[in-house]
Amino acid sequence: MVKTASTMLPLGTPAPDFSLINVDGSSVSLADFAGAPALVVMFMCNHCPFVKHLADDLASFASEYQAKGAAVVGISPNDASNYPADSPEQMVAEAEARGYTFPYLYDESQEVAKAYKAACTPDFFVFDKDQKLAYRGQFDASRPGNEIPVTGEDLRKAVDTILRGEKPSEDQAPSIGCNIKWIPGGEPDYFKS
Repeated sequence: MVKTASTMLPLGTPAPDFSLINVDGSSVSLADFAGAPALVVMFMCNHCPFVKHLADDLASFASEYQAKGAAVVGISPNDASNYPADSPEQMVAEAEARGYTFPYLYDESQEVAKAYKAACTPDFFVFDKDQKLAYRGQFDASRPGNEIPVTGEDLRKAVDTILRGEKPSEDQAPSIGCNIKWIPGGEPDYFKS
C-alpha cells in the first residue's frame, strides 16, 4: 500500500460529469443530483485499510446527511482485474454488508477518477448547489492505528456549512489513503509512484 494524499483539486472547479453503473445495476449520472444543496462524491473501494477504517462511519454519515438533503455517491475506481476484492460483484456484497444507502458506482475505465484528479481511497469531494467544488479533503484526522476516534468532523463541518448556503473555510486538510489501483500503463500524469 502506498500512502497517498489528495491532489486538492482547486476550489470552485465544476463537478466533472459521470455516468456509471450502480451496485443495483442502474445507471447513475451527475445530472441525477442536479438541484441537491450539497453533493458528496467519495472515491472509495472495498479492500483499502483506510476505507475499512471508516466504512461503518461512512454508512452512518451518508444516511444522516441524505436525510438533511445532501446527495451522496461512492465511486470505486480500482483495477478489479488485479484487485478482485474491488470487483463489482464484491461491491454489491460490501454495500449490503455495510448498509450503504448511497449509490456505489464502479468506474471501470478510471476516466471519472482521472477527471476528478482523485488520488487515494478514500478521497472526498463536496460540491455546492451549483455543483462547484467547495471542499476536498479528509473525513477527519483518524487513520488506521493512530488512536484518533473516527468522527467525520472535517467532512461534517464542510457539508453543514454548504447546507447553510455558506462556503467552508479554505483551510482544508487532504485525505490520506491507499493510492488508487490504476490499470497498469494507464496511470494519470499526477500519480507519483
